[in-house]
Amino acid sequence: MASRMNQKDMAALTEAIQADWNYPVSAKAKRYVSQFFNRTRTGKTIAGNVIGNHGTYTVSIEAKGKTTSSACSCYIGASGSCHHCQALAATFLKEPESFTAVQRRTRKGVKTLDDVGPYLKGVKLEALLQELKAEGISQKQLAESMGMNPRHLAAIKASELRHRYFNELGATKMACLWVLERFGAGNRK
Repeated sequence: MASRMNQKDMAALTEAIQADWNYPVSAKAKRYVSQFFNRTRTGKTIAGNVIGNHGTYTVSIEAKGKTTSSACSCYIGASGSCHHCQALAATFLKEPESFTAVQRRTRKGVKTLDDVGPYLKGVKLEALLQELKAEGISQKQLAESMGMNPRHLAAIKASELRHRYFNELGATKMACLWVLERFGAGNRK
């Protein structure tokens, strides 16, 4: 079953990338094609790192239906339309097997302290905030309960989606987990 799902995700990802990135690779992007390291594929998302003019950039592309959403940590990549994103797409289409398949961890799969780091790396703050919202806990309530300005929490969330990471991202995700475990529907008293 996992292998079939893996193949379905791979096919959907390939189809979406071919549809969105079907124009010729620009001269700026060509120099980055096949230069990515830490290449991963998790479900319908690919990611990798590449050394650019101003350091190492984290780049990702996610299939969302028949289209893609992308982001890069370079100064122009917030919208995902930079040459690094184009190069990642071209790299995937050229060398899909070079992307290591990573299984996303579920919260139920976290059994030891060693499992926490990989889980937090694989879950977006946005997803945790959505879970809290489903439990009736707003982003503003969470921020204020931690002594954080709600705008700062929104900035942390938005930055993660652009691969720019605040130092307190991990601690903020841990706070979300603690609130979900302590005050989630199954734990209210």
